[in-house]
Amino acid sequence: MKDLTFSNAYGNDFIETWSDLVTFLKKPLITAINGYALGGGCELAMMGDILYAGPKAVFGQPEIKLGVIPGAGGSQRLTKAIGKSRAMETILTGDNISAKQAGEWGLVAKVFDTPEATVDGAIATAEKIAGFSQIAVKAAKEVVNKSQELGIREGVEYERRVFHGLFGSQDQKIGMAAFAAKAKPEWKNE
Repeated sequence: MKDLTFSNAYGNDFIETWSDLVTFLKKPLITAINGYALGGGCELAMMGDILYAGPKAVFGQPEIKLGVIPGAGGSQRLTKAIGKSRAMETILTGDNISAKQAGEWGLVAKVFDTPEATVDGAIATAEKIAGFSQIAVKAAKEVVNKSQELGIREGVEYERRVFHGLFGSQDQKIGMAAFAAKAKPEWKNE
């Protein structure tokens, strides 16, 4: 990258495809981090929908030390996750964020005690999500992601439209009938 020029980077959309790949993924993406997630690694981790950290996880955007800034959405995702002031401090100083801080600041959903528990936690969450209607899961991911783009009023209206739309699915009928019968739903994903 040290020899990359502006015209080559801009003209060839350097990093864009990599960043867009996760943005368009319709299934939930759970990331489990238990080591260094710095620069592009931090940006990649933050592309996840649910972030889990092990005790040795370290996050950071040290690009300032290289004379550049995050280039794959790091400044945007970090700011949305931990707020402007903390993101500013992290990006402008190049300082790292410990697993404990990441949990306290809301960068990660959970911090686990061991690396094994981190992976096990991610797998357990994935299995739990996989047991629900995949139409509802896709809709839930969509409305939560939209909340990052829309104001509260527009977001609630969008959520309501998607909620109403789910009443046209077979899974809504299956789920509500199973709830009323105190039975486990057998999803058709339709």
